Amino acid sequence: MIGQFIAAVAGTVGFSVLYSVPRAYYPYCGFIGGAGWLLYCLLIPTCSGPESAFFAAALVVVLSRFFAVKERCPVTIFLISGIFPLVPGGGIYWTAYYIVTDEVEQAARTGFSAVKVAVAIVLAIVLVFQVPQKVFKR
Repeated sequence: MIGQFIAAVAGTVGFSVLYSVPRAYYPYCGFIGGAGWLLYCLLIPTCSGPESAFFAAALVVVLSRFFAVKERCPVTIFLISGIFPLVPGGGIYWTAYYIVTDEVEQAARTGFSAVKVAVAIVLAIVLVFQVPQKVFKR
């Protein structure tokens, strides 16, 4: 699990570089992405994929808002790069693969699973953004 955490941190920092996040924020972005992935990995044995993604995404948004207030910068700097490890890219890839290989049933199953995870991430983002900004200033 430590290896997965390190990979999530490295991937998040790499994504931050790709999207021109200022260098001073790389450690924060890496920590946020790694923390979200770590929570996802800890929850996946006890929860479903979408539930785990929901709670991990909620953590990513809370940390993003906290560090945005702390550093006095836009929350999107941390949120976009921090959510990267949770995005169901593998599910989307396998859905396209199964469509191309004419395995419609398998494509529907993997596609629906990827959509559920994506919706869970969006719901977590919307839910945490409903918390007033003053909560994160303390």
